Amino acid sequence: MKTTDPIKKKNDIRRMREYYLKKGEYRNFLLISFGLNTGLRMCDILSLRVEDIFDFQNRVIRDYIQIKEKKTGKAICIRINAALKKDIRTYFREFGKVRGRFLFESNRGNKAISRIQAYRIIKKAALMCKIQGRIGCHSLRKTFGYFAWKSGVQPVLLMNLFNHSSFEITKRYLGIGQEERDSVYMSLSY
Repeated sequence: MKTTDPIKKKNDIRRMREYYLKKGEYRNFLLISFGLNTGLRMCDILSLRVEDIFDFQNRVIRDYIQIKEKKTGKAICIRINAALKKDIRTYFREFGKVRGRFLFESNRGNKAISRIQAYRIIKKAALMCKIQGRIGCHSLRKTFGYFAWKSGVQPVLLMNLFNHSSFEITKRYLGIGQEERDSVYMSLSY
């Protein structure tokens, strides 16, 4: 499996999110938003069903997503932020809410899109928006981590959020390179 990069420019993220929204491809738009706003692995995103994010009894978008991670087998609880709730509402306006349906349903029937199809969706948006780097499914998760770290979230908390077994894995996720190291030196002067 090839290594992917986080998307490090907010303008690139905005353009990538808007790419499918402007085309009216709301499923693909929400897929990108979901990855950027939750930091979930793509296999966990693709396994989501409508009732995982929508409470049919109270007719509201849930505040939390509760899933068992496929890779680790651990139960996790993800808070749905305001930006993602807004994007979910946009998606539901177009597709409605059907209990039992996969959130990211394939055009070929009652099954989720494949990870390969998710990769194609993400890769196409990155190419059309001329985003540099090795962009793939994991780029969304890494972008979530990178901007969380940039906003001051402690790396040990990110390690916990990602269920990483070592800090070395989390450091790789953050994609810290020369540019970030340079900014530390340039910001400090005594």
